[in-house]
Amino acid sequence: MAVSAGARRWIGLIAVALGVALIVVDTTIVNVITPSVIDDLGINSSQAQWIQESYAIVFAALLLVSGRIADLRGARSVFIGGVVIFGATSLLAGLASNGEILILARFLQGIGAAAILPTSLALLNHMFTGPARGQAFAVWGSTIGAATALGPVLGGWLSEHASWRWAFGINIPLVIIILVIAVIFLPQPPRSRGSVDGLSAVLSILGLGLLAFGLVEGRVYGWVMSEQPLTLFGATWGAGLSPAFVALVLSVVLMTVFVCRQVVISRVNSKHQPLMDVKLFSISSFRNGNIATLIIGLGEFGIIAVLPLWLQFTLDYTPLEAGATLVPIAIGSFVASGISFPLSAKVSPLALVRIGLILEVVGLAGLGLVAAVTDANWWFIALVLFFYGIGVGFATSQVTNVVLADVPEGDGGQSSGIQSTFRQLGSALGIAALTTVFFSSLGSTLQNKLTEAGLSGAEASNLSNAVTDSAGAAIGPLAANPETVFVADAAREAMTQAIAFGSYLAAGFLIIGVIATLLIPSKRLTEKAHADSVSTEAQKSVSGKA
Repeated sequence: MAVSAGARRWIGLIAVALGVALIVVDTTIVNVITPSVIDDLGINSSQAQWIQESYAIVFAALLLVSGRIADLRGARSVFIGGVVIFGATSLLAGLASNGEILILARFLQGIGAAAILPTSLALLNHMFTGPARGQAFAVWGSTIGAATALGPVLGGWLSEHASWRWAFGINIPLVIIILVIAVIFLPQPPRSRGSVDGLSAVLSILGLGLLAFGLVEGRVYGWVMSEQPLTLFGATWGAGLSPAFVALVLSVVLMTVFVCRQVVISRVNSKHQPLMDVKLFSISSFRNGNIATLIIGLGEFGIIAVLPLWLQFTLDYTPLEAGATLVPIAIGSFVASGISFPLSAKVSPLALVRIGLILEVVGLAGLGLVAAVTDANWWFIALVLFFYGIGVGFATSQVTNVVLADVPEGDGGQSSGIQSTFRQLGSALGIAALTTVFFSSLGSTLQNKLTEAGLSGAEASNLSNAVTDSAGAAIGPLAANPETVFVADAAREAMTQAIAFGSYLAAGFLIIGVIATLLIPSKRLTEKAHADSVSTEAQKSVSGKA
């Protein structure tokens, strides 16, 4: 029985959504399984950190290059290649016998992830038009929101009931399903002619990689001066300027050179072709949409990086319970996806972005209020996270639809790579900002409380540093000792104040994101969606008459 073209594209969407789910889950699941990995492989704290961060750094570094390759080699081919790489490296990670092999596997996983994300966007933009495009992006965005929330609970369950190795092993059957669907049902968008400019690629990879490293590791190693040594490949970076600070400075230099080179190549009749065509930024929806994407990323997922710490060390949740508390975000994201289907024919994608951001602000502000209550009820937390999840489902999906709406199809891979880069860097910057503010607030508030309780400045500083350096894990031992129970109580109060402040800060970023969307033209996008819809209906009519 033949499958219609309309059905084929929706079946193909399953492969795209599952591919995105894979790479997002593997961003969040490792944070939960790390203690089990440390116990099993006997790795040190430096190796544990690289297991967590190497994936994110390589992922961000390669997005622009993979987007350009997708235009040249075909988004479908690059997507399938990325899934194969991701599956093979997941198997390597699951079978790793030591920390070095696991770190290598995570580096290589980042390559696969960087091939999957921008090509998923290019494929959706090619496969769907009109209201159906908004619906497809709703599924895509809801998948990201759901996977972000499900990663911690899945990791917590596997750590408690199976093995950390299954956090990677579970990817294998999913990869097989994705490959089967992709090979049969995904179309190949038109390819562009040309090649990848080698120098631009090197500048892009180094610049974005160093930027991601600096943003991710700044709180650990210090934003300006070194606060602890960095050990990598047997070499140690000790005192002086922080490696994160040096990385950020170098990234600014390299990315400046990169952008200048793209401008020159785009404007001058050169034998080279730009890796990032700056002419795309003359499209107002693309330019202003990416600016909004970056700002939205600041507030959208940073709170998820610190929320589990508050749940575990202040409310005494287990890792699995803390992960399960994030599930309402996933449920809200899927609810948003379902609501988007009837709304997409009546409401513009830009309007859905704004609705989503407002719901996210309501959810984050509500979380701040709930956190301010000493005995925060789980149902209240779940309710505000549910609203937050609906907002994520709307905003995350439709902002991408808005950004790519007016981009020529031949630049689908490149434009998707740029949009994915803005998204990842916004997320990295948001996590860096939120975690820094959270721990700074925790440390200063706790130190003030202990000083007011009669401890000397040195004692208060040592105890507050112990709590912040352990990310709150020291609260339990402090509570178990009758002599330091008051310290644990003060630490819980300080952490609660920190999570409330972080929630309000994230909400503030998203309010700025709403304002940024006012710079995006809405009339042109609505007209284009209507034209696409009319064109699609006309094609169906012609096919029916034939």
